Amino acid sequence: MKVSRQSKILEIIENYQIETQEELASHLKVEGFHVTQATVSRDIKELKLIKVAGKGGRQCYASMKDMGTLYDERVATVFTESVLTVDTAAFLVVLHTLPAMAQAAALAIDGMEWREIVGTIAGDDTIFVAVRNEEDVVSIAERFRKLMK
Repeated sequence: MKVSRQSKILEIIENYQIETQEELASHLKVEGFHVTQATVSRDIKELKLIKVAGKGGRQCYASMKDMGTLYDERVATVFTESVLTVDTAAFLVVLHTLPAMAQAAALAIDGMEWREIVGTIAGDDTIFVAVRNEEDVVSIAERFRKLMK
């Protein structure tokens, strides 16, 4: 039930400009899903839906997957503007950034969801990127270098 409901939510927001949870719940009801606002809220969170500017300046729900191109551009901008160096050490890729930019760059890295990356730790101007396998460290570092260009 949950999977089919969430699938229907994605279909609805793709076809209609949905501004509120109540509006989404109404569309779901028409489709045969009787849900509470709390259920809709949980679904929105689980599906990682965001609000974006729609036609006429209306703020409408959209899937982060639909925002992939915009997100990729912003990630590239964070790297281009803030990452200064890329180095490696065993299972780590170490990035040095402009002061106060490490956390923004680490957030971008986490959002990329590269399967080889276990996680990041960011300070003020340094990021440690833990890589799952030591043999992937060099290729991950090279991917970061390409983002910087």
